[in-house]
Amino acid sequence: MYWTTPNHVIHWNFASDDWHCPIAKNPLEIGATFSYTMAAKDGSVAFDFEGTYTDIIPLQKITYTILDGRKVEVLFSGDAHSTHIIEIFEPETVHSIELQEAGWLSILNQFKRYCELSK
Repeated sequence: MYWTTPNHVIHWNFASDDWHCPIAKNPLEIGATFSYTMAAKDGSVAFDFEGTYTDIIPLQKITYTILDGRKVEVLFSGDAHSTHIIEIFEPETVHSIELQEAGWLSILNQFKRYCELSK
């Protein structure tokens, strides 16, 4: 699955073309912790986006808790020709909700592009 397999995640899990995801670790099971390294391509900054899975229903739903305690729910629906993904996240308090929504949406768009190019 392109959404969870580390060999795929590294190709789409970043919000803009000047960033990348050089490392992805993802044991997809309840209670397991995933870690995606998000880094500027120029080496100026990097961080690990980490969370622990709390619920997994294959091809339907993945929920996890980010290290800071915020919850994220990812819902999947569709058919043999398309997939609809909805991400519901608890915002943090440093950045505006609009900025956070734009960042999460940009990553979803990177995922869409990667899937379309991989067909």
